[in-house]
Order: sequence, then C-alpha cells, then structure tokens
Amino acid sequence: MDPITHGITGALLGKGLFSKRQTRVSIFAATLGAVFPDVDVFFEFFSRDPLAIVKYHRAITHSFAGLPFFAAFLAWLTRRVARHFGIESPSWLMLTLIYGVGIASHIILDGMTSFGTRMWMPFSEQRVSWDLLFIIDFTFTAIVLLPQIAAWVYSGRENSRLRAGVIWILLSLGACGAYAIGVLVGHPFGKGIVVIACAAIAALLFLPSIRGWGFGVPRAGWCQAGACLMLLYLFACAAAHHSALNRAKEFAAANHIAVVRMAAIPVPPSLLDWGDEILTPDGVYQTEFDLREPQPPVFRFFADSPPDEFTTRALQLPAVQLYWQFARFPVIRTSYEGTHHIVQFGERRFVSPTTKNLPPFTYQVVFDAGGNVIRQGWFSDALQMRRSDDLKQQSPEKKAP
Repeated sequence: MDPITHGITGALLGKGLFSKRQTRVSIFAATLGAVFPDVDVFFEFFSRDPLAIVKYHRAITHSFAGLPFFAAFLAWLTRRVARHFGIESPSWLMLTLIYGVGIASHIILDGMTSFGTRMWMPFSEQRVSWDLLFIIDFTFTAIVLLPQIAAWVYSGRENSRLRAGVIWILLSLGACGAYAIGVLVGHPFGKGIVVIACAAIAALLFLPSIRGWGFGVPRAGWCQAGACLMLLYLFACAAAHHSALNRAKEFAAANHIAVVRMAAIPVPPSLLDWGDEILTPDGVYQTEFDLREPQPPVFRFFADSPPDEFTTRALQLPAVQLYWQFARFPVIRTSYEGTHHIVQFGERRFVSPTTKNLPPFTYQVVFDAGGNVIRQGWFSDALQMRRSDDLKQQSPEKKAP
C-alpha cells in the first residue's frame, strides 16, 4: 500500500475512534502511526546492498512483535513534545493504544498486497501475502478519503457549497489523472468509469445539503461510516479473490498440473481485474482476466531453462537465497554472452503475461568461462530498477569441483 493511503487511513481511524480525546494530538498519533512502518525505506537509501529493498523493507517495523515497542516509544516521544509546547495530550497509555492502532492498520493493509510483509519477524521470515489489494488502489483510497472531506464540507453552513464545488472539481481532475495513469502503465479502464466516479463524488458532496441533514452528522460519524465502508470493500475484495483463485484451481485440475504454489493476484484498476499464477517444477503459468468474463482464462506458460551447473551454483549464493525467500513465482532463464554464462531469476507476479519487458525484481548472476561469479545484482533493464553500474562486482570464486 502506498504511504499516502496509509496516512489517510490512519487519519480516518483517528477521527472515527479517538476524536474525543484531545483531537489534534490523537489524530496526529493515528496518522503518524499509520505511516511510521515505512521508515525502513531509509535503510535502502543508505545501504550499498543491492538487495536492500528485499532485506530491510517490510521487516521489523512491519512486525506485530515490534508494534508494542514502537507504539510505546512514539507515545513517550509525543508526550514529551506536547508537554514542551504546552499542548494537552492523552495519557501515555492512550497514546500507545492510538499509535498501536495506526501501526496495525499499516501492517494489515500491507499484508493485503502481493509484495509480502514479514509481520511475525523476528520469529518468522515468512512473507504474509493475502493478495487482496493492488499496491495502489484508487477505489480504496477514495473510500478512506471522501468521508473525511465530506466531514470538512459539512463542518459549518458558511461557504459549504463553495467548499463542495472546489473539492468536486479537484477530485474530478484527480479521477481524470487516475485514468491517464492507468493508460500510461498499460491498465486502462473505461472512460465511463471516470464519469461514474465524478457523479458519485458529486452525490456525496452535494446531496447531504438537502434539508441540511449533512450538517447534523459529526465528523466522527462521517469517519465511522467510512471505516465501515472500507471493511465492506475489503470483504468484496476477498470474495473476488476467492472467485479468481478458483479459476486457477480449475485450470490446474483440468490440465493435471503439478502445482508447487498458486495465487490470485490483484491487477489494477478494479477489484474485478485479476491475474492467476501457478508455479510448477518447470516454470510458471500466468493469466490476467476480468471476473465478468464468463469464459475460462487463457494461461501462458513461462518455462525455466534446463538446469545446469551454473544454475545450481547460482542458487547456492547467499544473495540468491535471500532473493528466493522473497520470490513466489520465479522463472529461471540461462543464456550466453560471449564467454560469460548468465543466470536470471525473474519474479512473474509483478508483470503482465503479455508484456515483452523483463519482470521487475529480476536478479542476475554472471559467470566467466572458468565458472567464477564476476557480477550479480538487479538486472538493469528490469524496468530500470538498477543501472548496470550499480551491480555488485564480486571477487572471483573458484569453480566448485
């Protein structure tokens, strides 16, 4: 989940659950708690390890084991700052609870994406991936944002229509921007969706003004309604995920596939768009489809290259073993470039089956003619995650007997 949506979700929970307890400090704590776990991205900025994003991101700061310690520390720090500036704040115990709710919301939402979250670290390195939400879900973001905007619009009668009009224009432009982003990244949605979104936003912003009933709803009420709608949306995503996963199971059973692992992966732009992945001993089956399509999805097979000694040696490297803990649907490809032997590990869950690009998170190991590792790291053309000059040069290793 993107950091902005995490922060908006924290603010929604803060306003809906804790707004009666020194409002500003409580909402600040819930919002900060909801974005805090992503502090681990700074490890990547300062680390020279090419696998820093796999090694450090979504680790201890995203763990329920670390949650009480981080919540207690942030509560203590907030109390000290509030006392210094003479700002009234909830008790340390209450602030710890608020921070805990914010951090927990972050951990749970990240667990609903396909990247994977080590939410039980340090007791387990396993990445939990419920595969319910795409990492940027505009519908989910709108659900947690709009109730807070409606609460602000109807916070007073003066200039409420002006506030509603300005916000409607801005959000309509945002819907058009989301459409443009969908086209740009290769996941377009119908222009009619933009029209429906603009109409729904207008209804939310203007209909409550009829007979003034919107002014009688407190901010906490708006946000509590938003939290309920958020849960309903997540249940709908879970139902869609179940239906999408069944299609993968039906395909595997009909074709007698030896399944190592399978998953239904959310695909933008809506909860009706999904991709199925099936890992086998020889490669990965992959497809994308709309749940409204009655016909069975068409799977493409991405085969592993035949195993050889270079693949075996690459799999024994510590960095590749770390990558292997992260990868769920990897495809192994080998090739030659002059006297060099290249082994690539490509993670299929983040790429469409129809794209010609290498998958992002493609890790590459290069051997010389003598079987020594001369280079390893992220492949530079995998959506340009790393330039070639960022790849780690390795000291020569003697070929295993």
